Amino acid sequence: MGKMQLEYSVRGAELSDLHKIMVLYKTVAARSGGIARHADEVTEAYVRNFIERCHETGIILTIEDPSNPEALIAEVHTCSPGIRVFSHLFSDLTIAVHPDYQDKGIGSLLFQTLLQEIELKHPEILRIELITKESNQKAIRFYKKFSFRAEGRLEKRISGKNGELEADIPMAWIRQERDPPL
Repeated sequence: MGKMQLEYSVRGAELSDLHKIMVLYKTVAARSGGIARHADEVTEAYVRNFIERCHETGIILTIEDPSNPEALIAEVHTCSPGIRVFSHLFSDLTIAVHPDYQDKGIGSLLFQTLLQEIELKHPEILRIELITKESNQKAIRFYKKFSFRAEGRLEKRISGKNGELEADIPMAWIRQERDPPL
């Protein structure tokens, strides 16, 4: 017998998920360096702010641990910058997958769901932006798999754990033009 396949399901995040998201982000920050913040920078105010912003002007999705509904194993969010000249884009895209659950397709499931939701429910969104550090080649490959493309380099923008400076890579997904119906 093969090992049992766990079922993962994506759902919208609520303000009641605040502490679960904090635990996830602190774990990711401490263990994998997958997010720019250090664990002590993952505060209740920071998490509350992005949950509320995404509820108002964006999307925030989570995946619960199938073996423990009190824990989240992944979260993604993006939202509008909040000014009219940027009303066609979502920015500040952030994804966090618990280190024990990375490389299992969970980030891909979350990203596919996010992009489907934007395609179906947000026709006004033509562009999604994110920034990732140059040394995070795993993340860059992941985003490229979902049609994000690098749009340059922000030299000496991000400080590494040892104080060395490296480039941040701005990336964007741009909605493909559809042919008009005949």
